[in-house]
Amino acid sequence: MALPLMQKATAVWLVENTTLTFRQIAEFCGLHELEVNGIADGEVAQGIKGFDPVANRQLTAEEIRRAEADPSQRLRLMHNPAADGEEKRKGPRYTPLSKRQDRPAAIAWLVKFHPELSDGQIAKLVGTTKPTIQSIRDRSHWNIANVTPVDPVALGLSKQGELDAAVAKAVKKSAADGVVLNDTERMKLVSTEQSLSMDQETRLPSGISGLENFRLGAGRKDDHVSPASAKLDAENLFNLPADDDED
Repeated sequence: MALPLMQKATAVWLVENTTLTFRQIAEFCGLHELEVNGIADGEVAQGIKGFDPVANRQLTAEEIRRAEADPSQRLRLMHNPAADGEEKRKGPRYTPLSKRQDRPAAIAWLVKFHPELSDGQIAKLVGTTKPTIQSIRDRSHWNIANVTPVDPVALGLSKQGELDAAVAKAVKKSAADGVVLNDTERMKLVSTEQSLSMDQETRLPSGISGLENFRLGAGRKDDHVSPASAKLDAENLFNLPADDDED
């Protein structure tokens, strides 16, 4: 339901200048009925000047009289043709001034770790524009030397659910387009919840992979240990030859 401008100030004016019920005023102004009761008692909205909805073309005098005559009727906000389409305005989301300097870092993180995301998806996630995203991609941004990739969720520019949904959509589109992803790219495309629930595989570290075939003291990888010599005698291993000078 559409609400009038300056709801609380409008409620103050209606309480002071009409005989409408608290429920009628509350429903029209988007307030709680007890809050309107508090306005009438002088406990709420102290110091707020009443806002005349008739003079500001939000109500007509006839509409007020109609509602006053029947307490079960609701007030109807005047239609303003100029306001059509204003509720769903397309474009990037609003970003507070305190966080706007963090957007290049968030864009750099998304471009680096989620290259499957389109510029339109990144623009919606962090509230930016496509030229800014392109300047980060080609490193032509004026402050690119000081831009460090940071997770937009950690910066508060996006929610984790929104990021996961965008990634899932990109994965679905890639599959529909027949794009084949390697293991590294596939790991980038999973959500945080999916990655945490994955089973960890037990593998040798890549730096020492293959050392299981080395023999102690040998310098060649292909020098395999025979089954007979695989068992080492600890006593022979640690007993060193005695010196001739010792009696």
